[in-house]
Amino acid sequence: MRAGVFDSGIGGLTVLKSLFEHKLFEEIVYYGDTARVPYGSKDKNTIIRYGLEAVEFFKNFDIDLLIVACNSVSAFALEEMQEVADYPVVGVVEAGVLATANKVQNKDASILVIGTKATIASKAYESGLKSFGYENILSLPTPLFVPLVEEDIFEGEVLESVLHHYFQDIPTPEAVILGCTHFPLIASSIGGYFKERPLLVHSGEAIVSQLESRLSLPKRFDETKIRFFASDNPSFLKSVAHRWLSL
Repeated sequence: MRAGVFDSGIGGLTVLKSLFEHKLFEEIVYYGDTARVPYGSKDKNTIIRYGLEAVEFFKNFDIDLLIVACNSVSAFALEEMQEVADYPVVGVVEAGVLATANKVQNKDASILVIGTKATIASKAYESGLKSFGYENILSLPTPLFVPLVEEDIFEGEVLESVLHHYFQDIPTPEAVILGCTHFPLIASSIGGYFKERPLLVHSGEAIVSQLESRLSLPKRFDETKIRFFASDNPSFLKSVAHRWLSL
């Protein structure tokens, strides 16, 4: 079974890592639109257009499923992509909402959603969580985390300063949805900032859980082959994959 993974750039590598570790697919084709990253600051129509172009890209491969690792694309373009694709298309936003609903039983629990400006503006996580009965939701754009992660700053004084900038007036939530695929790389620092460590919802693990529960996947494969493609500088994408994920 072959899956495609689409992301606006390199952040989706954290989702790829979860898929790789769980051996759900015999082969994964990863495509990062590195020429036009970031998507998080772009408008809805542009993000939809980029998502549809990604579906066209994957027509070059015989994939059984497309996983949209980018939260912004999942929030704005998933339905349009599903309409034109010849295979199932699943996104990380729905997976994150389902994972939260499965893990947080108290409907009055405080839930913090962090992500790019586009993802937060879409209110996709809020709408999904409210459909499960959650009301105590705070959505916060935290775009400064993205360039820090891309500079391999996963801890330390600079990151702590940005954490304080965003979270200084926020009481410790019971759960934090990491609504950007860059954020799992700083999950330890995000969780550690709050006095009582909240539950952290990771897009990669969430999508694995969704795939295992909703799709009739075959047994796990002994190994997973990965092919990397990028709209610009594919060697950079591969180098980051080796550095971040030991792939």
